[in-house]
Amino acid sequence: MSEAPNFRATERIAVVTGGNRGIGLEICRQLASKGVVVILTARDENKGAEAIDTLMDSGLSNYYVNFHQLNITDPSSIALFKDFVKARFGKLDILVFPLTICGNDKNTVINPRPELFQQELEVATQNYDLAEECINTNYYGPKLMTQELLPLLQLSDSPRIVNVSSEIGMLESVRNEWAIGMLSDSANLTEDKVDDVLNNFLKDFKEGLLETKNWPLIISAYTLSKAATDAYTRKLAKKYPSFLVNRVCPGFVKTDMTCNQGTLSVEEGAESPVWLALLPKGGQSGKCFTRKEVLPF
Repeated sequence: MSEAPNFRATERIAVVTGGNRGIGLEICRQLASKGVVVILTARDENKGAEAIDTLMDSGLSNYYVNFHQLNITDPSSIALFKDFVKARFGKLDILVFPLTICGNDKNTVINPRPELFQQELEVATQNYDLAEECINTNYYGPKLMTQELLPLLQLSDSPRIVNVSSEIGMLESVRNEWAIGMLSDSANLTEDKVDDVLNNFLKDFKEGLLETKNWPLIISAYTLSKAATDAYTRKLAKKYPSFLVNRVCPGFVKTDMTCNQGTLSVEEGAESPVWLALLPKGGQSGKCFTRKEVLPF
């Protein structure tokens, strides 16, 4: 990657994980078009470079769009990325996590409307390795990255964290009463308790006890990973009151993950994460949104 110009201290700096396609790419485009300096990340360097070309072809300047390789499940990759952001930009203002995987062995339609997705998903199968990968990618990776980048976010006068989620990750979808009780108890919620829920889920998954223990049976790991992320969002917002930390379901968007069966364009889907990333001071924090509407966790 070529040397970037010197960035003004007044510039807002944003990191978008998995920004090489779908909603992630469109979030990058919309943020950059609003004058935010965007660091687009992707695991694959070639795909990341192609994404930057796409953004520049749309008329954006390379001043506002930058790429850095990142494997969100690799602590050493996250550490290198942190060093890059610190050396090049000196701070971070916005952190957006649209990157997600569904944890199944084939393309699976992720539809936020429960009454519609049963038939679409019944042919999708799960296994333990994919379930573990899903939870590592959707929950533990973003959590570790957030923790690593917190010192840079604390240098911002308007730090924002946006976790892109799904209504499938709402607590009611978790089903297991013990897990729901653990994740819904905001007053006593801890990261260790979230870990306990995920560890117990994976243990029961490995032992073939999902139905017996009343866990979700369809895209189970995806559901648990998103519910855990929502719980962590609330915990983080409470711990850092100067931050605005929120979770958002962008709606049923036409992307690879929905096999392009969504009802919204990627432009429409990116609007709400970008809106939350740019909330003014005094905005809401620790909330769950469906597009721009607040919902209970």
